[in-house]
Order: sequence, then structure tokens, then C-alpha cells
Amino acid sequence: MNIVFSLDQIQETAEQIIAQNPKKIILFNGEMGVGKTTLIKHLCKVLGVEDATSSPTFSLVNEYYASNNQIVYHFDFYRLNKETEALDMGVDDYLYSGNWCFIEWPEKIANLLPEETSTITIELLNDGQRKLELL
Repeated sequence: MNIVFSLDQIQETAEQIIAQNPKKIILFNGEMGVGKTTLIKHLCKVLGVEDATSSPTFSLVNEYYASNNQIVYHFDFYRLNKETEALDMGVDDYLYSGNWCFIEWPEKIANLLPEETSTITIELLNDGQRKLELL
């Protein structure tokens, strides 16, 4: 799936992504500031999360509860120095829990990721729109 969207279309974009029935572990690729965290906030909303969402840059993971009792984990591994830090925080328990896992900077834990994932790549275009690819 490929989409070009503006930030005022991000909610509709999130709805389209969930409608594609992606794997529950979604890897997010893109430069800093391209809108990965903003998109994840809207994906959480589509999944029924009513609490405020924020970037887990310093905590590495935030846990959200959706209205249908689903759990959503949002990871930001930007500040991770070694994969062992992710292992120390119990990343395997999260990844194999069967819950939604949205992972920013997945390349930091590349050797720990399960095979069954979806990948979203976001690119900022010259006109300010975003190009999104879901694999």
C-alpha cells in the first residue's frame, strides 16, 4: 500500500492502514521529524485508545489500553545504545505477547525482531506532504 497524504489527512491515513489488516508488530522507518510518532498517535486512536499518547523516547516503551481491552505498546529505540538494553527491559515479552507493537527506530533491535512484522516507511516530500509505504 502506498499513500501520499498531508498532516490534515493523517487520521484517514491511520484508518486506511488498520483497514489493511497489518501484522500486529509494525516497524516505523523514516527520518526524525517526518511524523512517525504523530501517525502512531492516530493509529492508537483508530484502535480505540482514549488516553493521551506521547513519545516514549526516554522510557523506551509506553503502554496504552484500548476500549476493547487490547493493549498497544509504543517503542522508541532512538536512544538505545545496544540490543542488550532492549533485552534487559524484556522486549521479547512485549514482541511475543500478541499485542500491538509500534516500533520506532527498529534497526536498533534488528536481531531481536520476529519474522512476522509489517513495515511503514514515511518520507517527507518537497511540498510538505508525506509518502507512506506499508509492507
